Amino acid sequence: MIDSTRRGIVTAGIAGVALASTTGIASAAAKPKAGHYVFAPPAVISLPVVGETAAFPVRRIYCVGRNYAAHVRELNNNAEEPPFFFQKQRDMIVQNGGKVRYPELTSDFQYETELVVAMKSGAMDISAEQANQHIYGYAVGFDMTRRDRQADMKKMQKPWEIGKSFEDAAPCSAITSVAKTGYLSKGQIKLVVNDKTRQDSDLGDMIWNVAQIIAELSKQVEITAGDLIYTGTPEGVGPVVRGDRMVGTIDGLQTLIVEIV
Repeated sequence: MIDSTRRGIVTAGIAGVALASTTGIASAAAKPKAGHYVFAPPAVISLPVVGETAAFPVRRIYCVGRNYAAHVRELNNNAEEPPFFFQKQRDMIVQNGGKVRYPELTSDFQYETELVVAMKSGAMDISAEQANQHIYGYAVGFDMTRRDRQADMKKMQKPWEIGKSFEDAAPCSAITSVAKTGYLSKGQIKLVVNDKTRQDSDLGDMIWNVAQIIAELSKQVEITAGDLIYTGTPEGVGPVVRGDRMVGTIDGLQTLIVEIV
């Protein structure tokens, strides 16, 4: 039988061993060798820049939902509600001339043509008046969507991720710098699929303009260099199938062409 004094010594000894063991593990884990990883780190995802040899490294992708009134109405949503944000992953980008794989888990794969804003800097709580100074440039993007899965999630009041975030879900053209375009507030945005016009509108029809989008997003997250913001799509969204060729254009920007495979 162990008396109370002895029990205290034994307990303290066990605790000391556990603490020493834990401290040793923590200490070892806190000092990895520089440049050494348990497997190769992910590659840098980047986009070409028109007229430049240096590429634009992508950090995060944010997307704006419901930012053109006509598109809000065509999907039977409330045009009075403000736009909101969701995300895609940077390795879901497909560059101009690339192939977009028709995804699993859908029989209604749809396009949304959008102006993409590329950020060179940022902060939290950016004012709309200061927003433009953080913009590096613009591109044409496709917010590819599993529309049936998105509809399912809406009915169940669950997040849209399965409908919006998947392989090849974020095609994007090369970036054109603000120095070449000025700050965009209007201009034709158009999508042609197999030589047939599917979307044809103007950036001026956005509910929230680019500066307002940046200001609102920066209330939720800290915007920084490398972030891309897909700013919403006009009316005319619809399905594509394997073999379709999509050509997206916005006045003053490089055309985005991809093929569905």
